[in-house]
Parts: sequence; structure tokens; C-alpha cells
Amino acid sequence: MATLLLALAVISAGLYAGFMLIFQIGIMPALARLSDDQFVPAMRRINEEVPRAVFLAVFLAVVVFPAAALAVPGEDRSDTRMWLIVAGLVCAVLNHLITIAGNIPLNNALASSESEPDSEVRAAFEGRWNQLHRIRTALIVVSFALLAGASLA
Repeated sequence: MATLLLALAVISAGLYAGFMLIFQIGIMPALARLSDDQFVPAMRRINEEVPRAVFLAVFLAVVVFPAAALAVPGEDRSDTRMWLIVAGLVCAVLNHLITIAGNIPLNNALASSESEPDSEVRAAFEGRWNQLHRIRTALIVVSFALLAGASLA
């Protein structure tokens, strides 16, 4: 069971890391080329579409599966494997804390700023959101690497 849970942890972290990386290297650079009156509504629509059931399942899985892999006794679990899982879980939790404390409030502010000029809304949103996104992307990519390493240890 511990091996299956670790495999699911690796898969979910890989899916989430890929999603975050695509935003980092593709979506946000593309949106950066838009005018303010294009960027703001586009980002609002993205923020409405992303937090749906499949995304939320993967978002939760990147914490639940490594935690479960640690909780279930494994007959072949070395100290190295255990610490790699712990480190991967810590990175995933930090990613989630940044998302919950930083990116989501920015998304909510963007959603509630319909009456403000798009240039001001974008100025208050884009730089900070991208900065937080770079950090959380790095954290989940590292989490994936650590969990993959644990599966090979």
C-alpha cells in the first residue's frame, strides 16, 4: 500500500508541477503581451475556470498522497526514502500556503475590481502574482523531484 501511495504522490505532484510550469513558461508570458483591457478580463476568466473539480482533486492529492505514504507502514522504507517523502511533502505544503495566502487573495481582488481601471488593476495584480507563482512553481517542481527520488530510493 505504501508503494502505491508513493506512486500516486509522484503522479499527482508531476501533474501539478506540469500545470504550474505551463502557467510559468507559456500562459503568463502570453498574457503579458496583452493590453490591460485584454489581460484583466482574460485573467479573470482563467481564475473562474481553474478551480474546478479536477484541479482541486490534484491540488489536494499533492498533499494527501505523500502524507498517506508516510502514515502507512512500508516494509522496505529506508530512512532516505522517508526523508525524501517528508521533504517533498514540505515543499507541497509550502506551495499550498503561498497559493492560499498569496495568489488566491490576489485572484479574489482581481475578481472584485470590475469598477476600477484595468491599468490600475493589472499593476496591483500581475507583478506580485507572478512573483508568488515563480516561488510556488519551484516548490512543486522540487516536490516532484524529491518524491520521484523517494520512489527510486
